[in-house]
Amino acid sequence: MSREPRIEAEGPVITQAMIKAYDDYTHLTLDRRGFMQKLTALTGSAASAAAIAPLLAANGARAAIVAPDDARLKSETVTYPTEAGTMSGTLVRPVEATGRLPTVIVIHENRGLNAHIRDVARRMALEGFVALAPDFLSLSGGTPENEDEARTKIGALDPAQTVETAKATIAYLAGLDGTNGKVGAVGFCWGGGLVNRLAVAAPDLGAGVAYYGAQPPADQVPAIKAPLLLHYAGLDERINAGIEAYRAALTKAGKTFTIEVYDGVNHAFNNDTSAARYNKPAADLAWGRTVAFFRTYLG
Repeated sequence: MSREPRIEAEGPVITQAMIKAYDDYTHLTLDRRGFMQKLTALTGSAASAAAIAPLLAANGARAAIVAPDDARLKSETVTYPTEAGTMSGTLVRPVEATGRLPTVIVIHENRGLNAHIRDVARRMALEGFVALAPDFLSLSGGTPENEDEARTKIGALDPAQTVETAKATIAYLAGLDGTNGKVGAVGFCWGGGLVNRLAVAAPDLGAGVAYYGAQPPADQVPAIKAPLLLHYAGLDERINAGIEAYRAALTKAGKTFTIEVYDGVNHAFNNDTSAARYNKPAADLAWGRTVAFFRTYLG
């Protein structure tokens, strides 16, 4: 895979080992104290670690490529029923669109529904879709401001119930006024994994796009009906370990899918609020492919 690329991010030099330590902290078993100890060892001092840590993390202050009050859009908080309780989310429509529009579920990372994912939903709406960014922590009090707390709450979710909640989200959007009944889903990180699991469980999913998402077990792949677009980061060894088995299972089952691997970029390369991991060329290319894919399969 990669050597040890050094990434200039607002001054301090960030290495791939530092990014991997952050990934271990946010996705595996390394806790905050362990992460800072490891980062201190990698940077050479506690002061350097303290300067670099915020560059590895997401910064909500950067999360407004499309302004929340953009006059081209109508954004609102909506609620809808599921078997487990009432879900909430941010629904965004293009104001001047005519006719019945296709819909897209925008599924958040393991940080929960935050300003960045709401911004992604606004971007999707500007492409001519009705976009819904659900808060999958709605049933446990909603997404907290503290990201560590949000990750803990995401980790406590029941996977089967979460898939059922996602299926209820499809049903809600399919019946929404002004839509054409076709529902796609795009997810990032934890949300990408949920898109893969939703594709297994929901035959009415119109199309799925997973950004660096964990793959479902190979024996579940034959149940998939939706066409899939799967984006992976070339440096993301943890998630990429499952690519070939997934590719083989999708091919064997005769599914419609495209796998795109973006060389030299990291997990979360689409998240423009993370200075160290965001890669604009890869993000722009993947976004263009995503929009074109939904236009092809959702109408």
